[in-house]
Amino acid sequence: MPPRSSAATPPPKAERQKADPGSQPSVGFPPIARSDARVLLLGTLPGTASLARQQYYAQPRNSFWPILATLLGFDPALAYAQRAGQLSAHGIALWDVCRSGVRPGSLDSALQRASILPNDFAGFLPSHPALRVLAFNGRTAESLFRSFVVPALPASLAALPTLTLPSTSPAYASMRFAEKLDRWRVLLDWLA
Repeated sequence: MPPRSSAATPPPKAERQKADPGSQPSVGFPPIARSDARVLLLGTLPGTASLARQQYYAQPRNSFWPILATLLGFDPALAYAQRAGQLSAHGIALWDVCRSGVRPGSLDSALQRASILPNDFAGFLPSHPALRVLAFNGRTAESLFRSFVVPALPASLAALPTLTLPSTSPAYASMRFAEKLDRWRVLLDWLA
């Protein structure tokens, strides 16, 4: 048997990771939150467009900002900082369940569960005592929260009411914008 050439030897792990950015963990953003927030909106982990722009829900086809702008009465074309300010001014905090995780691309289905590190909800929730409800942007966020966060929370914090809203992702195309908007209107009850 001829000896293997050096070209056939796989590169070291560090070099493979450089060549495959999908094997590197994506790291989320800090929360957008004031201490008087009444609703905490939770996604999973920023996608590639959001990571590139360092903004929550930066994918132009994601309906998150158009839905919130319609519900709260602001222009969805505002600059990102102004949109974030509108959320805070209306009592909404925004964060993700995952602090980091490996996810090639932006689809939640590609998130590698073994790589997930959740955000510090045990520290966040007590510092936001006005929270009335945790609202999940899609079923995956809710499922990850129940799997990775709830077991580590004290019972008093795990007992906060929850809402699972339809995902605003363009990948969730089986529900049209008008129906998503209608289902998201329930947030207004929690902000009143």
